Amino acid sequence: MKDLMRLRSLISADIETILNSQIKMEAHNSSVYLAMAAWCDRNGFDNSADHFYKQAEDEREHMLRFFKYVSDMGGTAVSPSVDNIPQEFDSFRDVFEAALELEVKTTQAINNIADRCFKEKDHVTIEFLNWFHKEQREEEYVARRCLELFDVIGEEGTGRWEIDQQVPKVAYDSEG
Repeated sequence: MKDLMRLRSLISADIETILNSQIKMEAHNSSVYLAMAAWCDRNGFDNSADHFYKQAEDEREHMLRFFKYVSDMGGTAVSPSVDNIPQEFDSFRDVFEAALELEVKTTQAINNIADRCFKEKDHVTIEFLNWFHKEQREEEYVARRCLELFDVIGEEGTGRWEIDQQVPKVAYDSEG
C-alpha cells in the first residue's frame, strides 16, 4: 500500500523529507520571533514587540504554506515539535542580529530545497518555491534595515527609544 501511495504523490520521498524539515524550521522561527516579541515587551520596546509578533505570524503562515503543499502533493506533512527557543537576549541589538541570522538561514534552506528540486527536475515544487524566494528577499531586506538603525541612530541616550520608534517604518519597496 505504501508503494502505491508513493506513486500517487507528486513529490519524491526526498523532497517530502526536506519540505518537512522546512516546516519544522518555519515553526521554530515563529517561536523564536514570539520569544523576541516577549523580550521586547518586557523591556519596554513596544513597537519592536509588535514587529516581532507580526514576524511570528508570518513564519507560522509560511509553515502552513509548506504543510499544505506537502499534503496537496500527496505527501505526508508532519506537524513539528519545537524546542530550544531562547527566552533571553543579551541586548536590544542582539534581538535584531538574531532576527537577521534567522532570515539568512531560512533563505539558505529554501535555496537548498530549490537546488534539490532542480536536480530531481521537480518543476512543480520549484514554481511553488518562487513565492518564498521573493518573500525571503523582502524579509532579509527588512531585517538588515532594522539592524542598520542601531548604527545610524546609535544606542546612547534616547537612541534605543528612537530605534524602537523607527522599526515600524522599515518596509521593503518592491518598486524601488
